Amino acid sequence: MLDIAFIRQHPDVVRESQRRRGESVELVDEVLALDELRRQTQKKFEEARAQQKEMGKKVAAAPKDKKAEVVAQVKDFSTKVSELKADADKAYADYHKAAWMLSNIVEPEAPEGGEDDYKVVQKTGTIRDFKKEGFEPKDHVALGEGVDGIDMARGVKVGGARFFFLKNDIARMEVAMHTMAWDQAREHGFQPVITPTLVRPEIMAGTGFLNAHAEEIYRLRQPDDDYLVGTSEVALAGMHENEILDLSHGPIRYSGWSACYRREAGAAGKDTHGIIRVHQFYKVEMYVYCKPEEARQQHLDLLHMEWEMLKKVDVPFRTIDTAAGDLGASASRKFDNEAWIPTQGRYRELTSTSNCDEYQARRLNIRYRKDDGSTAVCATLNGTLATTRWLVAIMENHQQKDGSIVIPEAMRPYMGGQEVIEPVKRHIDA
Repeated sequence: MLDIAFIRQHPDVVRESQRRRGESVELVDEVLALDELRRQTQKKFEEARAQQKEMGKKVAAAPKDKKAEVVAQVKDFSTKVSELKADADKAYADYHKAAWMLSNIVEPEAPEGGEDDYKVVQKTGTIRDFKKEGFEPKDHVALGEGVDGIDMARGVKVGGARFFFLKNDIARMEVAMHTMAWDQAREHGFQPVITPTLVRPEIMAGTGFLNAHAEEIYRLRQPDDDYLVGTSEVALAGMHENEILDLSHGPIRYSGWSACYRREAGAAGKDTHGIIRVHQFYKVEMYVYCKPEEARQQHLDLLHMEWEMLKKVDVPFRTIDTAAGDLGASASRKFDNEAWIPTQGRYRELTSTSNCDEYQARRLNIRYRKDDGSTAVCATLNGTLATTRWLVAIMENHQQKDGSIVIPEAMRPYMGGQEVIEPVKRHIDA
């Protein structure tokens, strides 16, 4: 949510941000008009409420022969006050609904345009030439089946489309990867947290996920009414709802490990093969609370954390600066890290990190205590440090001609020193 005082003072900045996102510019003027109506109706109600209190005093002071008349006047005026309160409540609800539809202000440095208008920031690593090595690379599903580590058919049988089983050394590799990410985050001052995967509607709305991305979220049927999270960012954001934080010793940093659920609505026919776009996966997510003036540096710190982790699993990757029209509602700027997938011949997103400024914290009423004793709204940031999709890049980039998979060196201590995942000669066929 944006600061209404900022919108009043800088409406053109908000309009320009909405334009760059490809979202409604007219919404800014609608919010301002509803804000004015809200203030007017609230003022009328408060003035009438004060007058009502004064009239109440007259009842006690009225002579007996006039008391009934005064009581009737007070009663009639009470009806008017109730009507004015209803008007003020409706005006606030209309304003609040419209204000929550505004997305965060885009940072000026974010590229112009939509999904395909990103800017490549840097590239790391060398793309393997499998032809020179004398073999055609297998995709991650074929590799996973060859080492008896991925079972798509039985995943579909149990959960339906886009579900799967990870088994044996591939399952161990996922746990190793997340544990390595957790350890790295802890070394950098992040508190490890295992988070809830069900959240209240107010928490999901507060993070901004119920705007354009609402169709991607699983929601339980009544009477529960809760949402399944698509990232532990949601739970970590809601963790401090309605609190005043102590940031005098620096930012508060969490690394949340959780199962994640996404409907992938509207993605029919896109990446349905394998474990790139699935309904359930695991993820380690970094989340930061800081002072607003620290947010941009914290954003770069999260990006460098992701680079450090990607270099540990030794896959070629590039970093892109996401265009304004492709940002989520909460993000003012977002960097994606995309790994090279050999069998697809292109880069695919593995991580992203977003600066949300005060947007989420304002919606969730999360503040911090300033040096002068007053309070102000925090800034929040998030960034992915590992997720199930990474297995695709690791397996395909580290495969050998015989179908084996070399385990990245940094990951080997987390797999008991094992160096290679070998193909199996016998396993239960689907």
